[in-house]
Amino acid sequence: MKARTAVIVLILLAASGLIFWKLSEPRPVAVALAKAERGLVESTVSNTRAGTVKACRRAKLAPTAGGLIYRLKVRESERVKKGQVLIELWNKDLLAQKKMSVEQLASSLDHIKQVCPLAEAAESDLARKMKLAKKGFISREGLENAGAEAQSKKASCDAAKADVKAARAKIDLADAEIEKSRIVAPFDGIIAKVSGELGEFTTPSPPGIPTPPAIDLIDDSCLYVTAPIDEVDAPSIRLGMPARISLDAFPGKHFAGRVSRIAPYVLDIEKQARTVDVDVDFIDKLDEKTLLVGYSADAEVILASHENALRIPTRALLEKNRVLVLKEGRLAERQVKTGLSNWEYTEILGGLERGENVVVSIEKSGVKAGAAAVPEK
Repeated sequence: MKARTAVIVLILLAASGLIFWKLSEPRPVAVALAKAERGLVESTVSNTRAGTVKACRRAKLAPTAGGLIYRLKVRESERVKKGQVLIELWNKDLLAQKKMSVEQLASSLDHIKQVCPLAEAAESDLARKMKLAKKGFISREGLENAGAEAQSKKASCDAAKADVKAARAKIDLADAEIEKSRIVAPFDGIIAKVSGELGEFTTPSPPGIPTPPAIDLIDDSCLYVTAPIDEVDAPSIRLGMPARISLDAFPGKHFAGRVSRIAPYVLDIEKQARTVDVDVDFIDKLDEKTLLVGYSADAEVILASHENALRIPTRALLEKNRVLVLKEGRLAERQVKTGLSNWEYTEILGGLERGENVVVSIEKSGVKAGAAAVPEK
């Protein structure tokens, strides 16, 4: 009887111990998993601070001489063509001077028509009298008079021709002065800003004293992004490398680009990391209504890329190229060999097989090698 009681007590104690052990055992931690799979992996570098969308051509136009705005022929956001007059200063005095020079030219041309034929006739008469003088039909005094007459008429003709040249030079000078009183579009573009109103006085900027330009003209048919790249990453960038451009104004959208310029110097700005400016051109033709000059932008330069590479999310990597894999309900640590890497994916060259699950929620409490785990729903 006592033996039977002892056996029952032992069984109860064993059952209680088993229940206590089960209750005290840590519950499996739920982990987020990602499969090692094949796909594109790129090695990239990005700007450290926001870049800027810029126009390939942008002109801040001002008159070469001061004057009163007589005609304001454009408005902001208006599209203009190359050679189009944008602003004209008061220039009636210059137009009057040109008109006078044109009249002088006409008078000089008329004078040529009068005196030059006489000079040609005098030359012919002199040649005829020289032949007669050789035969003794013309006296020496008559020959000298004919020579003087021919020389005088030729001088009058030459003077008239010189007057024509002078008149034409005055017209060119007047045209140059009139041109200085006008602001003309040097290329096709859109008016970004107009500083000044009709009837106001405008002046060019004095040396060393910047003043707002009268016209800010942008050629928005050609745009690019300039972005600061950390000096450590700059040596790996080469001209012509492909790049991706992203804009805050278009979240989730990327534009294809190509590196077109690498600044030949490092920017050393106080309290900022030293950077190198890199220009990235948009490859595809853009709708000028879509992008605006001045948009903030990021440029991601693609240094190298491997297609069909075995890859895992970069956030699954622990220090010293280690990962956690889920095997039979337990987390196991695995050493891996890595290749190309960016913020999204890392190439795996060894240590993992395709289809194996790696833990991506490595920052979660309780996630460590040897811990019991289940896939997160």
